[in-house]
Formats: sequence, C-alpha cells, structure tokens
Amino acid sequence: MITLTRLNGKSFSLNAFYIETVEAFPDTTIQLTNGRRYVVKESVDEVIVQSLDFYRKVNLLDPAFKGGGTD
Repeated sequence: MITLTRLNGKSFSLNAFYIETVEAFPDTTIQLTNGRRYVVKESVDEVIVQSLDFYRKVNLLDPAFKGGGTD
C-alpha cells in the first residue's frame, strides 16, 4: 500500500497493484484498473517513487532497479 493525500488534505492508502495510469491534469490523477480515479496532492514522480518502493518491499522488483523512462 502507498499513502497519498487527497486535495482536501486527508490521507488514504492505495494498493499500488491496481494503478493503471498516473497523469497530471495539472493535479495528479490516478486511474485504477477498475476505472476509479483519485486526484492527489503528490506529484506524478512522487507517486511513481512510492509505487516502486512498494514493489521492492513485496519483492517484485530488483532492489537495484531505479525506474525511469517515460512512454
């Protein structure tokens, strides 16, 4: 789980396994695989870093993987 902040300042936890896309509209918007969307205060890069850290914690990524690249 990653911890994010809604625009109203309330924190919540999100299961990073369900993240499909993360975009800036200009606010960071996260779309999940079930179609739900969340708008958060964190930047796109912050969400990516938290997601990669989560994947490392559950042993889905090599600890040396730094991420990066855009598509």
